[in-house]
Amino acid sequence: MKLGYKKIVVKVGSNVITKENGLPDEARINHLVDQLAAIKQLGIEVILVSSGAVAAGRSLIKVSEKQDAVTTRQLLAAIGQVKLINTYSNFLAIHQIKCAQVLVTKEDFRDRAHYLNMKNCMQILLQNDVIPVVNENDVVSVTELMFTDNDELAGLIASMLSADALIILSNVDGIYNGDPKLEGSQVMEEISGTVSNLASFIQTGKSQFGRGGMITKSTMAQKVAKLGINVHIANGTKDDVLTSLLNNTLIHTRFVPEKSKSGKKKWIAHSETAATGIVKLNDGAKMVLTSGKATSLLPVGIIEIQTDFLKGDVIKIVDAQNALIGLGIAEYSSDKARERIGQKKQKALVHYDYFYSLI
Repeated sequence: MKLGYKKIVVKVGSNVITKENGLPDEARINHLVDQLAAIKQLGIEVILVSSGAVAAGRSLIKVSEKQDAVTTRQLLAAIGQVKLINTYSNFLAIHQIKCAQVLVTKEDFRDRAHYLNMKNCMQILLQNDVIPVVNENDVVSVTELMFTDNDELAGLIASMLSADALIILSNVDGIYNGDPKLEGSQVMEEISGTVSNLASFIQTGKSQFGRGGMITKSTMAQKVAKLGINVHIANGTKDDVLTSLLNNTLIHTRFVPEKSKSGKKKWIAHSETAATGIVKLNDGAKMVLTSGKATSLLPVGIIEIQTDFLKGDVIKIVDAQNALIGLGIAEYSSDKARERIGQKKQKALVHYDYFYSLI
């Protein structure tokens, strides 16, 4: 494989493995499994993040129209996840490869102890040549407890395992520089850094059978690339998409990675929903903290402690206009921080090693 990756996370969207009638496309799943097996036989570690449980459930049971959307989703996901994992298991068994079901919720990533426990579980599966098949546990994940979509989940898994690459398979060839339906629009084959106007190129519609759209994919891709991981968005409905991509012969979009961040910073980067406290900075502190240099957050640059936190909590760091500029782990509590606001020669509230800049 020309790209030389050793560990990859492959995310398969609902639109890739679901037919137009909303039922599972087992032929497409089989073809994807054949590619995963070929990749694994080259010594590349593979983690699969797969949607499709609701579609699988739809093929097994007819739901009353009287049921609300949340309970319908729970019912279909509960029944369908069994069929989905068995489909993967049966197709992988043809290649003498074992897989394991890993169902997670957003809560599993909020607490670092749970996060590390899950990381250890994934690593032991990989060490024993097992392919983890990860999906959100839709049976218990409702509304505020849900990931934005499985793209967000895949980004978290790739960051957690320090994967070389995250490959997102959708039903389009990548990010276009215009409306894909219009003549002259082309796939943007490489995207570097934060492209602030990227959303203007992208259609706002969500996928037919999933929750996510291309804007959420691109936002997540930029975030993961910033952590030092290659991110590829490609068309999973094309034959041999994975092998072609890894051989560098496929037209698709690649988000160019920045310098790799530490494991702790990767966790902090995805911990916005777990943050408790909010700390407001002055413009000078913002400029220094987001300059890219190794700088800690000192009390002299703090204007206000907006909400309480304890030592070790993840906190949000905002500028004078309340715009979020970063996340960090507090070295001491909000009570002590309030006593030191604006003071020089005080211990850093957030050490550089535990600060992640969002800009």
